[in-house]
Amino acid sequence: MTTASNNRPAPAEHWVRIPNGTRVRHRSEAYEGIIDGLTEIVSGSERNPDGKTQYRVKVEGGTRLLVPEQYLNVLIDTNQLVLIGRESELYRRSLTDRLRAVLPEDRFVAATEKAPASRVKSR
Repeated sequence: MTTASNNRPAPAEHWVRIPNGTRVRHRSEAYEGIIDGLTEIVSGSERNPDGKTQYRVKVEGGTRLLVPEQYLNVLIDTNQLVLIGRESELYRRSLTDRLRAVLPEDRFVAATEKAPASRVKSR
């Protein structure tokens, strides 16, 4: 029996999960939120590198959205450390190193940077 009909992506061998409490920004829609867990996805094609989940992202007003990792940027502070709850600098440094080992550099954005404006204001 072949597995060619299996549409699910193969799980990543060394996937590093973004921990709960990490501040993130959607790459194209520019909303910010906090990782609030994982949800296993039964159908659909866009999943995290584990091949079976999406992140729950808590946004303004307590709304939770499901988002695959590929659409998320990780927010960092002025010291280039991942923003996550009230964690110690030592933990944040360790987490930053772990995430930088698996995510491309362009996935880390300063918390003060805003996404490109969709409209240009005219004077």
